[in-house]
Amino acid sequence: MKISRFALLAVGAIAGFATVTDAQAQDFYKGKTLTIIVGYSPGGGFDDNARLLARYLGRHIPGNPSVLVSNLPGAASLTAVLYLDATAPKDGTVIDTFNFGQIGDSRMGLSPLKIDFRKYNWIGSISQDITACYVWHTLGINTLADAKAHATLHFGLTSVGTSNDVNQKILKNIFGVDIEQVPGYPGSAEEKLAIERGELDGDCGAWSSVPADWIAKQEIVTLDRSAPIVPPDMPASVPYVVDIAPTARDREIIRLLVASGDVGRPFIASSSVPADRVKILRDAFDATMQDPDFQADATKQRLPFSPNNAEDAVMTVDEIYATPDDIAILVGAYVAYVMVNLTGFGID
Repeated sequence: MKISRFALLAVGAIAGFATVTDAQAQDFYKGKTLTIIVGYSPGGGFDDNARLLARYLGRHIPGNPSVLVSNLPGAASLTAVLYLDATAPKDGTVIDTFNFGQIGDSRMGLSPLKIDFRKYNWIGSISQDITACYVWHTLGINTLADAKAHATLHFGLTSVGTSNDVNQKILKNIFGVDIEQVPGYPGSAEEKLAIERGELDGDCGAWSSVPADWIAKQEIVTLDRSAPIVPPDMPASVPYVVDIAPTARDREIIRLLVASGDVGRPFIASSSVPADRVKILRDAFDATMQDPDFQADATKQRLPFSPNNAEDAVMTVDEIYATPDDIAILVGAYVAYVMVNLTGFGID
């Protein structure tokens, strides 16, 4: 078949345009600054992960832009998420990290804000979440059974719906520990200071954000963990919360509540960011996860490292949203009710 000269010219023009577009994308970040927005105050686990990523991500982006971290706490990290599609630049110079627990809450209708996390451009996640509940060593508590027999324990609360809130309520409502949540803390860093001052008795939070000296000096007693994996510096005897659920119903509820932790510490961009720049950010993130210096730094800081790329994260998010509407609404209403009103989940 004979191809016309016009057709050949058209194909050449398209190929040339694609080459120019690709070159423009590769040059875009040169001389620019990429900002990572953190939905919490400085000093917590999400902030630690963002600052770790910021130290290495720029070296893997064409043009080697500067990478800065900016904290925008509020609404259990949803303020930062909403910022992406509201007033943030949509050119690929802003990405965000937020509390993964909001994904499950949004699907079950428990989130106060209507956010569909499938609509964002996912960049990747450094690690799945490992949350632990612990108390200060001076309380004389050595086991979960001791905690159940103890008088009221005061745990800090950053915001309703966060992973620390959910895990505290699991400890209280499923395992019967008498916990009084104390709200008003902007982030885990402030909670830790309150624990050291004796204002709080303990917390449920990211194991990576527990101060290393607390662990080395055995200043906390760890009651449970939210993931099947055990961090190297956590006692092997700490039980996995799913394994010790009192009933089969409790076990299913716990699994639903901690499922979003499989996404880990996610990083996302606005849905309006051009596709070529999203690809650059994803490729750079994946390359950063393979960077030996990055991995060594993560190990030094005791930050969990089990990365998910954008494809893995999207798959997990899609699975959460694939829950049939009637089941998601029913379970969401049930969980909301028992979390607030009942002393346990053992309902037939």
